Amino acid sequence: MATFKKILIANRGEIAVRVIRACRELGIDSVAVYSEVDRNALHVRKADEAYAIGPAAARESYLNIDKILAVAKRAKADAIHPGYGFLSENAGFAEACAKAGVKFIGPTAAAMNIMGSKTSARRAMEAAGVPFVPGSSKGLTLDEAAGVAEKVGYPVMLKAAAGGGGKGMRLVQSAKDLRSAYEGASSEAARAFNSDEVYIEKYIQQPRHIEVQVFGDEHGNVVYLGERECSVQRRHQKVIEEAPSAIVDEEMRRRMGETAVRVAKSAGYTNAGTVEFLVDAQKNFYFLEMNTRLQVEHPVTELVTGLDLVHLQIEVAAGKKLPFKQDEVKLRGHAIECRIYAEDPDNSFFPSPGKITRLMSPSGPGIREDSGVYEGWNVPLDYDPMLSKLIAYAPTRRMAIARMLRALDEYFVAGIKTNLPLFRKILRDQDFAEARIDTGYLERLLAADVVTQKSSNEAARVAAIGAALFAMNNGANGGGSNAGANNGVANGKRNGVAEENVAWKSVARREGLRE
Repeated sequence: MATFKKILIANRGEIAVRVIRACRELGIDSVAVYSEVDRNALHVRKADEAYAIGPAAARESYLNIDKILAVAKRAKADAIHPGYGFLSENAGFAEACAKAGVKFIGPTAAAMNIMGSKTSARRAMEAAGVPFVPGSSKGLTLDEAAGVAEKVGYPVMLKAAAGGGGKGMRLVQSAKDLRSAYEGASSEAARAFNSDEVYIEKYIQQPRHIEVQVFGDEHGNVVYLGERECSVQRRHQKVIEEAPSAIVDEEMRRRMGETAVRVAKSAGYTNAGTVEFLVDAQKNFYFLEMNTRLQVEHPVTELVTGLDLVHLQIEVAAGKKLPFKQDEVKLRGHAIECRIYAEDPDNSFFPSPGKITRLMSPSGPGIREDSGVYEGWNVPLDYDPMLSKLIAYAPTRRMAIARMLRALDEYFVAGIKTNLPLFRKILRDQDFAEARIDTGYLERLLAADVVTQKSSNEAARVAAIGAALFAMNNGANGGGSNAGANNGVANGKRNGVAEENVAWKSVARREGLRE
């Protein structure tokens, strides 16, 4: 069966580069699209062809369906890969591709419509007998939300029916907080997704977020490819992902996987998709939602299964059958992924756009980096600030953590701020090392760090005052030996500034190798 000759990638950054590489490996020409600020972007440089599609604003470029389809026609592309984000879960885009005679590499518009709305997905899963968190299966008015909340019991979670990523989401601890939370969630959902519909779920205390990768071909075959642990989150956004989960055994994996396949089949799902679950302390799992696209964290699944998910996406979209059966899927080793962002952890994680003046990427055994940037590139403020994904693979979780720490120490980016220090902190934390994590883990770690920092600053202030009073008193008594005071300052430098100098010397040595 013939595959595609030319694929347009309707995206940017590291995922566009990832798909371009897959195209090249399969002997398929690649077409990039770019906005004005992305003219010199890495995905533009990597593609076989590249076309401008408008200003920096996403709605005028990467979200403009007419412009993208016009380029597909001009370039004579016979398929479009949407990546993730932007138009990847837009059923209207999938329909438009079909009308234009261009294959959309992903699920059908019908499957997207079923699973794209959280409320319609809940109704479909209820009919399929899939376990889900108690709550509503449709959007609610404030009065209806109050009734459901009383029925399932507080605390509850309000969620946007049309979206995800933490937008339009509010935790409600009691009835007195419901009105303000409802109004805030509705307003945010309307801004983010052009729909103010919200629904309600019972809040699971300290849940783990575990998702299952599924894959379906156009011949009725659907398989699951193991699970990913995605519990390390900040404001409902994933930060670190792992495969497999430390708490999932073979029996639980089978039950979750079979449930995920049932979810996909109930929606007539094809291509790559992810079924997300919340897991409570007793290891009960509940359907959360389905992401109808390739996930950011797909590399960890690729490493533990030995499969190339982008290759599979392209081949399945071309009409080929999945080349393996469920019992042939085996998980080996452990993989961890860190999402590297241009943001400042010390300044409320504010985006940090600007020019990358130095870039030293890690490598070595078990290390993979999916990157969308290069030295000299100006990171724009207009889009998601992800720079790259750093993935470590090893036979065991403990060794994967060690490899990731080694890689993080090799990673150096100058000119902008990044969240690299955050990952060093997480990977060295004892709770993370022992997999004692849930969706609130990172917030607790960051809160504890703030308390520790304040305590350290206060101790330093008191010590400085004490030293000043001692010096004044010593001077008033006619002097005496200054050796002790000088030694104290010297030791302070040795224990403080000199430690910082060691880090700078290390960087200087590495940069010196570039000259």
